[in-house]
Amino acid sequence: MEHYAGIDVSLESSSVCVVDASGKIVRESKVASEPAALIGWFASLGFELVRIGLEAGPLSQWLYAAMRQDGLAVELLETRHVRDAFKAMPVKTDRNDARGIAQLMRLGWFRPVHCKSLAAQEVRAVLTARKLVQSKLRDMENSVRGILRGFGLKVGPTTPRHFAERIRDLVVGHENLQIVTGGLLSVHAVLLREFQAFEKQVRALVRQDIRTRQLMTTPGVGPIVALTYASAIDDPDRFSSSKQVGAHFGLTPRRYQSGETDYSGRISKIGDAAVRTALFEAAHIMLTKPLKGCTALKSWAMRIARRAGMKKAKVALARKLAVILHRMLANGTVFNGEAKSMTGA
Repeated sequence: MEHYAGIDVSLESSSVCVVDASGKIVRESKVASEPAALIGWFASLGFELVRIGLEAGPLSQWLYAAMRQDGLAVELLETRHVRDAFKAMPVKTDRNDARGIAQLMRLGWFRPVHCKSLAAQEVRAVLTARKLVQSKLRDMENSVRGILRGFGLKVGPTTPRHFAERIRDLVVGHENLQIVTGGLLSVHAVLLREFQAFEKQVRALVRQDIRTRQLMTTPGVGPIVALTYASAIDDPDRFSSSKQVGAHFGLTPRRYQSGETDYSGRISKIGDAAVRTALFEAAHIMLTKPLKGCTALKSWAMRIARRAGMKKAKVALARKLAVILHRMLANGTVFNGEAKSMTGA
């Protein structure tokens, strides 16, 4: 008889449930959230499993890679899909979640998620850390501005490099403010130094990755957009068609059809929010800056802007860029602004 398993992963231990083809629970247990412990537990069952499911999460990719390498038929499940499937549960526990995942494996009612390569995960870690430091640097500058504004001291336009000098000039003669801003500027200096280090690391990653340099031949696509997109796609061949990429990153409209009701709503915003943001920023640059080499693409987007507004035009252009960049990765080519596909629907 066929058997299926579900794993609900937690930090220290994971709930595991095994069911047979009829849905009857065969074995349940709590196992340490370590690859060796889970592999050993499944080996002790004495029978093979058709599928093992675990929900995508912080530890899941690590566990998935190790279990796959050991030959287990494990699948990584989309978190949103699993969450919606369990909404009818009156009681939510780790044990019930493991049971539910096992039943999803048995029924085949699941959507597998691509487990990114280690290299792609490392690039994403660098980009996430850079974004965090950049955010805290901006928060620090805004906080200092807010403190001084209460005393009528206006910082005005400045740059990160000259920000500290400007603050010190403003607080001359204010002893208490000098103490306060001195401590905050020390933190600011550390954040600025670390942010510059991340910027240097990003440039190094771009130099090492030919795919990223190919993507950067696209007008409006810089190092951050290219690295974000390339690390999210990871393997271009996992998409059978480039047109699927727009929907994958939540850049296509929602649709609701039931009986006589049929309407399309706003974009779904499912998938990787960082990629969606990066593509929208690239579209914004392309439509608002005088860039060369994208006349046909920009004209296409501006026709949409005249008909539906600039914001919808940027979203449409972001979706178009997602398709174009994927085709560039799949074919290993650079941007061609004169290609007929640029102005397609």
